[in-house]
Amino acid sequence: MAFGFGVLRRSSAEFWAMTPRELASASNANFLKAGGSPARADMAAMMQKFPDSAELVT
Repeated sequence: MAFGFGVLRRSSAEFWAMTPRELASASNANFLKAGGSPARADMAAMMQKFPDSAELVT
């Protein structure tokens, strides 16, 4: 419901009228806009900037 109302900005009537297939399709399309995984060079830069610490608590 949070996804339907907050992200998709559907009204109650529109949200409850959606089929599970329509909701799944809308959620997949929304996640694809995020850009997917970072490129290898971007990931290497982040790993250098924010290295793992041996002091992490598990």
